[in-house]
Amino acid sequence: MKENPLRKEKRRKLKEFREKGYNPYPYKYERSHEMQQVQEQYAALSEGEEKTSDHLSVAGRLMTKRPMGKAAFFHLQDESGRLQVYLRKEDLDQASLDAYAAMDIGDYLGVQGYIFKTKKGEVSVRAQKLEMLCKSLEPLPEKFHGLTDIEAKYRYRHLDLIMDPDSREVFRKRTQILKSIREYLDGEGFLEVETPILQNIYGGAAAKPFVTHHNALDMQLFLKISPETYLKRLIVGGFEKVYDMNRNFRNEGIDRTHNPEFTMIEWYEAYTDYFDQMQRIEDLITFVANKVCGTTTITFKERELSLAKPWKRLSMHDAIKEYGKIDVNDCSDEQLFAEIKKQGSDWEEPKSRGEMINELFELVAEEHLWEPTFITDYPVEICPLTKNHREKEGLVERFELFIAGMEVANSYSELNDPEEQLQRLKEQEAQRSVNEEAQPMDEDFMHAIDVGMPPTGGLGLGVERLVMLLTQKESIRDIILFPTLRPSSKS
Repeated sequence: MKENPLRKEKRRKLKEFREKGYNPYPYKYERSHEMQQVQEQYAALSEGEEKTSDHLSVAGRLMTKRPMGKAAFFHLQDESGRLQVYLRKEDLDQASLDAYAAMDIGDYLGVQGYIFKTKKGEVSVRAQKLEMLCKSLEPLPEKFHGLTDIEAKYRYRHLDLIMDPDSREVFRKRTQILKSIREYLDGEGFLEVETPILQNIYGGAAAKPFVTHHNALDMQLFLKISPETYLKRLIVGGFEKVYDMNRNFRNEGIDRTHNPEFTMIEWYEAYTDYFDQMQRIEDLITFVANKVCGTTTITFKERELSLAKPWKRLSMHDAIKEYGKIDVNDCSDEQLFAEIKKQGSDWEEPKSRGEMINELFELVAEEHLWEPTFITDYPVEICPLTKNHREKEGLVERFELFIAGMEVANSYSELNDPEEQLQRLKEQEAQRSVNEEAQPMDEDFMHAIDVGMPPTGGLGLGVERLVMLLTQKESIRDIILFPTLRPSSKS
């Protein structure tokens, strides 16, 4: 394959620079300022004013270059921002001139000099010494268009971050969101813990796991789909408020809101139920929104969205009736299956009544839940770890929180009756021949429940979906640094 001419030219310059006796990849560089520090410290200079006594050193990636005969302007970029550099060849020693001759867009440079403000009002460094810190070989995307290929933005995230300051800001905000979640829970007396990623029995969610093998023990292991059963063991052990900010892995499809590897925070709180957890998640999300965005009124998909409390509460049956005009209480199992096929389900045959009601809800109601809404009271068949509803036969005390048509959080009044829990897991185990997402029997977990767990409320929050909302990004790939992708043909 013929080499890219820009890459070929970079390699030629690298070779010549080395032949002159220079190291294009030095071990370190002492800098006195970051770019933003310089901009802020000298913002008050008058146009044309110089500070020849203020010598400093900066370093960053060369992003623009404008030669002007014996002079040149260029911009360096570090994590904090950009800064203009001005040089005149007559000010530089031979080593600096050789570095200047070798430099290309994308290279890392170190500059020593003094500060001035141009007649156009731009704070700049007048270079007195120039040093090559890293000679790059791969050309950067064209500066005016950047990475226009969406697939390339995800596959070559390093280029996306170099070229797009908005992308860098999204991931800074993601980190702020995670810190704010921890700040809220820590302030409420929760203890952060870690649960195993490699598990010999998976559980806590209806999902297909990734399977691996441990050679030394000659045993099959699964990547964590949920920390639930381990966190409940900690409640049994005497901790009363615990959470795990963890990576989960589910062997499922990829779309706008799903990635096989994702971040979830899950917590459990003794002596509470799902009503308490509604209050808890309301408080947490409004706390994070105010902390990160300064407001509970945000924009998502070009629509205004209020996160202000209190949030709407609606049972699953009532949501189907409100948005689908269907009263499931009046439907036979045959009629339910006919309705979900009518609504576009790809199911080939009926399943349990509870599963069909849930499928119908997802088809007719979910997309309409724009403002924060708690959907409550789920069918018992799809909730093997949840307490039976205290008032409604065949239902359990579970809610899911929907915002902007996305499920954001899931919560239960946790099942702590050992006999009931054993029966539920037996029913799940019996389904495994026809349902690969059914939960296996977990004897160690059952041992913990037999020892005794106090009344407990638990909640799982999909961190990526909250980040999507607070950064106004409609695809999960935009807020995961390295989303799961199919290997490229070049690979």
